[in-house]
Amino acid sequence: MSKLIVTAFLTLDGVMQAPGGPNEDADAGFEHGGWQVPYVDEDFMSLMSGVFERTADHLLLGRKTYDIFAAHWPRVTDADDPIAVKLNGMPKYVASRTLTSLEWNNSHLLKGEAADAVARLKEQLDGVIMTQGSSELIHTLQQHDLVDEYRLLVNPVILGTGKRLFAEGATPAAWKLTESRTTGVGVQYCVYQRAGKPEYGSFMLDEHE
Repeated sequence: MSKLIVTAFLTLDGVMQAPGGPNEDADAGFEHGGWQVPYVDEDFMSLMSGVFERTADHLLLGRKTYDIFAAHWPRVTDADDPIAVKLNGMPKYVASRTLTSLEWNNSHLLKGEAADAVARLKEQLDGVIMTQGSSELIHTLQQHDLVDEYRLLVNPVILGTGKRLFAEGATPAAWKLTESRTTGVGVQYCVYQRAGKPEYGSFMLDEHE
């Protein structure tokens, strides 16, 4: 049985669309691609190296994110680049309704509905399955209660538009903060693990006659 982790780069208003460049995802006329680039420094890259190198055994991607990764990482052949070495070598699973073959080394196409395929994958694999980007896939995972942990990198910027990490239809769940640190330029890295169901209360004051 494996653990499914969502790693996401976010703005303060929860946008995860196109953090790395202007042409990464221009859906619905999105014009803010590359919003994370000004916040990437040595501190951030060291943090990301640890996220990929030490805490993921399998990578789960949607089609668009797979296309972006597969167009870049196989060309990075520097043996001293820990992220490239990890991504190029690890097993990769892709949820797509349109792809019929995958060229990136050690990539596997999931069959059937994404939620059912991922549920089976969690049963079959050991270790940690990590997904990144792939907002449509992540929303499907949320709706079917398949996410065990979030690793969020929150950047100090507000865009006011774009695809968000949490959308309508997610299964209600409570989470606990288990790790938190801040890079030198203010990116907050927060790890949240499942903590059961939400609890509810009231801040209403007692009424006095």
